[in-house]
Amino acid sequence: MSDPVSDPVREREAPFFIGWATIPEGLRWFLGGIAIGLVVLLAGLSYLTAATQDDPGDGAFMGRADAVGLLQAAPYPILHVTQSDSFAPGTALMLTGNGKRGAQPQADAFDGQLVAVSGARISRGDIIALQLRGGENGISAAPEQTGASLPQPRDLGRWRITGEICDGKCYSGAMRPGRGLAHKACANLCLIGGIPPVFVATDKIDGTEFFMLADQDGGPVTEHVLNHVATLVEIEGSVERHGAMAVFRIDPATLRLAQ
Repeated sequence: MSDPVSDPVREREAPFFIGWATIPEGLRWFLGGIAIGLVVLLAGLSYLTAATQDDPGDGAFMGRADAVGLLQAAPYPILHVTQSDSFAPGTALMLTGNGKRGAQPQADAFDGQLVAVSGARISRGDIIALQLRGGENGISAAPEQTGASLPQPRDLGRWRITGEICDGKCYSGAMRPGRGLAHKACANLCLIGGIPPVFVATDKIDGTEFFMLADQDGGPVTEHVLNHVATLVEIEGSVERHGAMAVFRIDPATLRLAQ
C-alpha cells in the first residue's frame, strides 16, 4: 500500500488577506499588532504637534459686568473703577467696542468724568477689558462721588523692554491664543479699528508684564507699530503707572526686532 505523495507547493502556502473575506487565522495577530501600532503612532504624533503650539492662555469672555468709575480717554479708554459688584475698587478696565472697534468715540465725550459702563468682561492674567454694550447702554454719565478723581501718573523711569505687541481685546481672551504670527492680520485690523495696543513683556516691571502702549506725548501709537505686531521686538520708552494700569510711552524710532 503506497502512501499519498505530499504537495510541497501547498505546504509552503502562507495565509493571504483578502479585504472582503474572513481574516485568515495566521494573520489576525499580525494585523492586530499593526493596527495597535498605528493608533499609538498617531496618538504620539498628535501629542507632539500639540506640545509645539503656543499656550492659548486662560483668557476668555466671562459674562456681563457693570461698573462705575472715572474715565481716562488717553492714550486709549481706561475706566478706573470706584464702585462695582464685578470688580474691586481701583481696578483699571481697558474699554473696547464690539467686534474690531475701539471705544474712543464714546470715551472722548466723557473724558475725566464719572461714568457707568456695562458690557462683557474679558480677562487674562493681570489684564482686564470690558467690551461695551451698544449706545447709552454701554456708557453713560453717573452721579458725582465726593473725592473721586483720576489717579496721577507715577513715573517708573525709562526702559528698554523686549516683548510682543498685541491688540488688547484679542489677547485678553476674545481670541485664543490672540498672539503670534498666525494672529498678525487679525491684530492689525483690531488696532486700525481703535482697539488699544498692549505690550506683553518677557520680564515683569513693577510687578506687571502687560502695558498699554502710547507715544512719547501720551497719545495713540497705532500707526507706528502695525509693521511690528505679533513679533518679538525691543522698544525704548518711559513707563508710567496710571492707577492699576501700566502705560509704556514708546519712542517709535527705537522699535526693532529682538536679537
